[in-house]
Amino acid sequence: MNNNHEETLENLYNLILNPATREWERSLLLATKKAIEDGANFEDQLSKLEADLRPLALRNNLTADVTDFYNKITGNAAANTQFDFTKHSTDELAYQDSAIFAGGCFWCMVEPFETLDGIVSVLSGYTGGHIDCPTYDQVSGQYTGHVEAVEIIFDTRIIQYEDLVELYWQLTDPTDEFGQFQDRGNQYRPIIFVRNERQRQIAEKSKQCLVESGKYKHPIVTLIEPASVFWPAENYHQQFYKKNRKRYKRIERSRQQFLAFQRLQGKFRTEVKRFTKKP
Repeated sequence: MNNNHEETLENLYNLILNPATREWERSLLLATKKAIEDGANFEDQLSKLEADLRPLALRNNLTADVTDFYNKITGNAAANTQFDFTKHSTDELAYQDSAIFAGGCFWCMVEPFETLDGIVSVLSGYTGGHIDCPTYDQVSGQYTGHVEAVEIIFDTRIIQYEDLVELYWQLTDPTDEFGQFQDRGNQYRPIIFVRNERQRQIAEKSKQCLVESGKYKHPIVTLIEPASVFWPAENYHQQFYKKNRKRYKRIERSRQQFLAFQRLQGKFRTEVKRFTKKP
């Protein structure tokens, strides 16, 4: 470990004050901070803290900000890359727009959009709830009414809102109102959040086309709701597909296998209907 003494103490102090930090995490951080301030060896104390946090870090069970700190003191630079929030804004209003989609875990909703031409920025966050500044633990505990979602800023000279809606349907299961894939709970509900009447009309028309396509055995339950405040998620969750590639690939593979099977079923149903249609 090679960590800056003053910066690390400041990080410890901020995490101790952070309301999202769990009490058992806070107790470890407090003990480490006190020991360092009392003259204990800096590197020894960080090594001890790392060892105490490691079992839960390996199971991805630390709170997001503590996870960032853990990655920092262990030298995991890729996982601790800071998201540049200054780039996530509609600076060119004449030809930039934004869209918000909820479709299960936001970890798997970023890469498909971010890698498209014309995308300026994709931000993971929380929306649709009833408190300000929600944390990941609060949303996961279903205490706030928020869903995990992504906010996408795009260049309308290159890509249109209709294109994003079309991709959204390909990434989600629109028949599952209780979550998405392996992610269960209200925070994973599929919802299209529309910013204005134009987006609403596009989303409604697209949804109706999907209903009429006959691709799905069960009803389309994806909601279309007015956009509300979008709260950015903690840094750990931003661009997760880059920071934790192996874990992301495992989750994404599971989603893709389900969607491929669902599409195959839909194709079979439409073919059967076509050949059994009465003259």
